[in-house]
Amino acid sequence: MILLTLSHTAAYILLGVAALVVGGGIGVLLSSTVMRNALTKKSNELLEEAKEKAEVIKKDKILQAKEKFLQMKAEYEKETNERKREIQKLESRVQQQQQQANQREEELRKKANEVKSQQQSVSAQQENLHKRQAELDKIQDEQKKLLESISGLSALEAKEQLKEMMKDEAVSEAMVISREIVEEAKMSANQEAKKIVLETIQRTAAEHAIENTVSVFNIENDEIKGRIIGREGRNIRTLESLTGVEIIIDDSPDAILLSGFDPIRREIARLSLQKLVTDGRIHPARIEEVVKKVEKQVEQEIIETGKRTVIDLGIHNLSPELIRMIGRMKYRSSYGQNLLQHSIEVAKLSSSMAAELGLNPKTAKRAGLLHDIGKVAENDEELPHAILGMKTAEKYKEKADVCNAIGAHHDEIEMETLIAPIVQVCDAISGARPGARREVVESYIKRLKEMENIALSYPGVVKTYAIQAGRELRVIVGADKLSDQESESLSHDIAKKIQDEMTYPGQVKITVIRETRSVSYAK
Repeated sequence: MILLTLSHTAAYILLGVAALVVGGGIGVLLSSTVMRNALTKKSNELLEEAKEKAEVIKKDKILQAKEKFLQMKAEYEKETNERKREIQKLESRVQQQQQQANQREEELRKKANEVKSQQQSVSAQQENLHKRQAELDKIQDEQKKLLESISGLSALEAKEQLKEMMKDEAVSEAMVISREIVEEAKMSANQEAKKIVLETIQRTAAEHAIENTVSVFNIENDEIKGRIIGREGRNIRTLESLTGVEIIIDDSPDAILLSGFDPIRREIARLSLQKLVTDGRIHPARIEEVVKKVEKQVEQEIIETGKRTVIDLGIHNLSPELIRMIGRMKYRSSYGQNLLQHSIEVAKLSSSMAAELGLNPKTAKRAGLLHDIGKVAENDEELPHAILGMKTAEKYKEKADVCNAIGAHHDEIEMETLIAPIVQVCDAISGARPGARREVVESYIKRLKEMENIALSYPGVVKTYAIQAGRELRVIVGADKLSDQESESLSHDIAKKIQDEMTYPGQVKITVIRETRSVSYAK
């Protein structure tokens, strides 16, 4: 019984398992069918979408191709039109040139006819001249016989008188020729002198600077101005009293002005302010300490500048006091021109010019460097700076030719050596160069007007013009009032009067212009 029951249970189990297997298989078949249908639908949708996108891309490409074609067509038409216009321009230009050529040909034909007629006229005039010459010869023979009969002179005596007349004429011609020779010699000498001067200047080529009486001290902000002024102005008063410079603090942004005629004092004030502002401690005691240190620093800088200058120029055996005075030149100026740069330039110019002339270049260089030493001399003698410089050089055992060149470069004493005029000329060259010196406008205009008035004071002068910054004076005279010889004499007279009565840098060229014009009209 038990076995029967177990067999029935196993059969039921087997039937259940088979049913599950059959159900699972059916489920799998159903699910695979559904998935296959879904995939098919999805693929169809993607295919349709791809077809739509391909169609859009196709339309875009067609539109782009059409636009490119239209653009290329427009560019081609534009280029074609431009070429057509250029061809039209060339054609019109060729037509114009052809017309001009025809006009020129016509003008040449007219000129040829005119020349031919002029040749015929000249030939006729030559024939008339020959006839008149023959008539004149005949008349001269008759007059000669008549004169011999009237004067009672023989042919020999007449020849003697003719010789005297020819002699006088020859003397006058000789004077003209000699004057031309003199002028030519002057021109050659002037050219040679200019050549030497130009070569000297080109070899030197020294820099120059224009000084003034005001220094500018730049600051980072305007707050520092209050600290420099101090409480109740004590700081600025202390600084001004110690340096001797007027400190101007106004509304100028980020700047303080230092005013004073002494460049050394201005430099001391500037360096002191720089140290005080950098340090940050600004009070009377600190100001006094800094000013003393800066004074020693500037003094040392003066000595170093003098030593570097003489070493650079190759000048030896110079007194230490003279070296110090040369260093002081760095902080001095003459008519706005830095005195040290001017002296170095004069030294180099003098050396080069002396070498060109076969003189001692070292002596000339030494005299050129020391020629303005009197401007920095510390004694208060009321003497011209040239004489004071000469005495200073003599004091420090400089040679006689150097001392003479120093004292004579402004004609205060007589020149005794050839070095003296060289130094004088080089000093004038350095000072007369355009831009080297500054001149007050009022005095400059006054000098030009005075120069013009001197020329106008002479009879026959119509107009005068001062040009080239007062280095040339153009004088226009009336052609009916003065002759050529009188015009030449007038230029010398004006030059001498300007030289005697005026003071000016360099030289002034006087050009007298006498012009005669003949005007006629062809109708």
